[in-house]
Amino acid sequence: MADPLIASAKAAAHGLSAQSARMRVVSENIANSSSTGKTPGADPYQRKTISFQSVMDESVGADMVQVDEISRDKTPYELEFKPSDPAANEQGYVKKPNVDLLVELADMREASRSYTANTQVIKQVRELVSMTIDLMRPS
Repeated sequence: MADPLIASAKAAAHGLSAQSARMRVVSENIANSSSTGKTPGADPYQRKTISFQSVMDESVGADMVQVDEISRDKTPYELEFKPSDPAANEQGYVKKPNVDLLVELADMREASRSYTANTQVIKQVRELVSMTIDLMRPS
């Protein structure tokens, strides 16, 4: 089994990578929250979702998180009556993206907090290694 400090740092690094991917997905959803189709009746932007999985890292003997899949949300689109819009269908309705800004902002906040927590773990590991080196120096 590897050093617990190395395992902690590696787990935190995997966490940073996973949360970074999560923030990219959420940012894309927010950026496209009002993107409609280009032609009459066309589907608008479809919200993306991200899922994670736990994977055993044999080199350190610990579970690590990684991105499992980025997929599309199957929630139905909302319709808005807007007959003058180029994306309106024959009845005058435009399909709106299935992105809920409140959900996206909450998800971004959670991802940001998780990212910060993983950063703090790496900082603590670095401080512990530095303290150990200091203790090993001859006085």
